[in-house]
Amino acid sequence: MSIPNHILEQLNSQADLISIIGRHTTLKRAGSEYKGCCPFHGERSPSFYVNPQKNIYHCFGCNVGGNAISFLRDYESLTFIEAVNELSKQTGIEVPKDEQRNVSYQRRASKPIPPSVPSPTVDRHSAAQTAHTPSVVSNLSNQGASQLGYNDQPAYDDSNGYDDYPPLDPYDSTPYPIDTYGAEYQNDTENGYPPAWLTETAMGLSGDSSSHAEQDGNLYELLNQIQQFYQHNLTTHPHAKHYFMTRGITQETFETFGLGYAPFGWQHLEHQFPQDIEGLKALGLVRQSESGRDYDLLRDRVIFPIRDNQGRTIGFGGRALDDDVKPKYINSSDSPVFHKQHVLYGYYESRQQRAEHWLVVEGYMDVIALYQAGIYGAVASMGTAINESQISRLLTLNPTLTLSFDGDSAGQKAAWRTLEVALPVLADDKELRFLTLANGHDPDTFIKANGSEAMREQIANAKPLSQYIFAYLSERYDLALAEGKAKLMSQVRSLTTALPKGSSFRYLLNNDIYQKLGGKRSQNVEAKDALLDFDGDMTISQQLQLCFLFQPRVLQEDTIESIWQKAGINRLDFPAHIKQKAPLDAFRPLAWEDLQDTALLDVVNTIKRCLFYLPTDANAAAHFIMSNLQPITQETLSRSWGAFYKTLTTRNILSVDELIENLVMQLLKLNMQRKMQDLIKNPDHVRLAIVRKQTQLLNDWMRAQQAEQSASMISV
Repeated sequence: MSIPNHILEQLNSQADLISIIGRHTTLKRAGSEYKGCCPFHGERSPSFYVNPQKNIYHCFGCNVGGNAISFLRDYESLTFIEAVNELSKQTGIEVPKDEQRNVSYQRRASKPIPPSVPSPTVDRHSAAQTAHTPSVVSNLSNQGASQLGYNDQPAYDDSNGYDDYPPLDPYDSTPYPIDTYGAEYQNDTENGYPPAWLTETAMGLSGDSSSHAEQDGNLYELLNQIQQFYQHNLTTHPHAKHYFMTRGITQETFETFGLGYAPFGWQHLEHQFPQDIEGLKALGLVRQSESGRDYDLLRDRVIFPIRDNQGRTIGFGGRALDDDVKPKYINSSDSPVFHKQHVLYGYYESRQQRAEHWLVVEGYMDVIALYQAGIYGAVASMGTAINESQISRLLTLNPTLTLSFDGDSAGQKAAWRTLEVALPVLADDKELRFLTLANGHDPDTFIKANGSEAMREQIANAKPLSQYIFAYLSERYDLALAEGKAKLMSQVRSLTTALPKGSSFRYLLNNDIYQKLGGKRSQNVEAKDALLDFDGDMTISQQLQLCFLFQPRVLQEDTIESIWQKAGINRLDFPAHIKQKAPLDAFRPLAWEDLQDTALLDVVNTIKRCLFYLPTDANAAAHFIMSNLQPITQETLSRSWGAFYKTLTTRNILSVDELIENLVMQLLKLNMQRKMQDLIKNPDHVRLAIVRKQTQLLNDWMRAQQAEQSASMISV
């Protein structure tokens, strides 16, 4: 039985290697990896590491290493075929039953193709509108999903300290090539050929069109040539490039994502690749109408190449230039190298930038806009809801995953479906957050209107799963009636049964919703709800400034320094070589000045100066503080203060201590993320190791705080 290399690569990249190995040894998170005692040899100190990004393992004690197939074969004593079949069941990736579904196809001598142009009586856009009518095209699909992989370096940090962290060179240099499975399972292919649009033959100037007719073609190489052809078309079709330019795309982004244009016309691919008709049909890029005539799937559309985990082009997404053309988006169909249910757009590009935080968005342009703004880790499925295996993989890379969907009915239905899909893989140490941007924005339009920093704040302030469930269901039931509350609670209990067995979150979520439906609530919860009701568009900094005006005496102690101590960051012990190389200020707690927020710093410093002169009355004290602020800060706060003060006093809220701490934690988290991005762009490995360890402790403490607050509620 011959199994194509690309199928083996997909099986290995999609396998849940952590779970497979976790059946035989205990694995604990160590930075961006997992480590444990090696199952292949007896040891007391863990030296066995699993990298979930590359989906490989390596033991620094006995030097054993490999991927999912090799582990099943070498440790569980499965045959190669048994291991492949087992991974096929786990991942849902079909192993072909015959040898025809591979990456090779028969090239043939080109034949003359009659020119194909639209009728002169039909304009370009009306012709495009009729290009996909049912009589011509069947089963046009605009769906996709993800194949995940990683070509990154392992992170330096280690949750259990640095002293026992192994050297990186042998780990990263271990290639684990798939040819270790045995040559009998491999399918060799011939080399490719230069882009057709660069050759004299393609231009009809010279050459023998049948010179490569007997040579087998390779689908990956053909896709690469097509991608170059589409990309080249942007230079000869200014209107297509103008579309991208109006969306704010830079030249660097053009190159990074390989954006292109499929020209208008029914058979441009057959004209450019006359020897590769079989390959074009295998890829679904050339189809046949009911009348038996071949035609190109993508016409007069800007092109988004879709890549696998190795960066190879495996398909294309095309968007119509005219919004009236339906469907607006078309993706190339499944092929031997492209399985939509295993692909996430933007995943490869994000891994190239060593993304640490992951965000699922709805569209190609959202991914590109976030990437261009320096916010890496955004991915999109292609017309379908993200599936359970994709969510599980992203949560393995980072325990917090944010989902950003449009605020319209369709967007929120998609968000809810995703929530239901995610619950079975949402262990207690994983977190799902939901981001719905205000005023009908999506990430692309929000960044253009507000900038990248505002977008980062929105992501950091995304709703936790518990809040999203209540907000979503409370709009669908009449909570003024006992019947409405009972129906909502019934649906919550039904949802939580899908959580993993033994989940603590199941009890906490039920309890939390119950309290929201009428149980006694804490001042902190009331204050947070009041703040959200008052103005949902305020930034974290603006919310914090108003809270400081409401309760200025909280600054008698430094809130940042207090959080630093509670999280244990001040007690971090680094190895000697880190201490020697690090500058003195690398270990100090963050200060208000480090947040680089002029207005917030003005409020904090003014309160500290005026602290002993403030009136007892909260409203009077706030006006005293505002009178001493810089004019621009004063003007901004004075517009919001009156309504904010009235909202809190109406609810009889006297203290916002916990809310202030929560807002400061979010600002610290944002600041640490920015520092890591800067240190990755301008490498400083010592500082990066320190900041990563500090960030990890801060995140762990924040999660513990949230769990403690939920657990402290009155039980149902």
